[in-house]
Amino acid sequence: MIHKWWHRFVRKRTKPIPEDTAVLWKRRLSIVYGLLAWNAFGIVLYSAFKGKTDWAHYYGIKSDEEYSTPPGQAWASTLGIKNAKVYRISGFKKVDEYDIIDGQVDKGEVESRTDDII
Repeated sequence: MIHKWWHRFVRKRTKPIPEDTAVLWKRRLSIVYGLLAWNAFGIVLYSAFKGKTDWAHYYGIKSDEEYSTPPGQAWASTLGIKNAKVYRISGFKKVDEYDIIDGQVDKGEVESRTDDII
């Protein structure tokens, strides 16, 4: 929704254009947007197919240590959580579970069970 103040601001500072011209340019911009979005989608699929899904690691922005860190531990450190219990789920099955204690992964106490259904 456009705020009323923004609407008034634009109306005061621009002159009206004919409706047929506005429709023509809206159609042109829609086609350009559609083509750009479709090409961006194609680039994402191509990158995933070629194994470049983690672009930061592929281009050297992310170190090998950061790349090998499990996502649960990475998010816990990003959010500043020192102690956490992490569940990895694939589909409707629990794949893995582990504890993060003082920022380090502790898999000693928790056994990994792949046959549990949540």
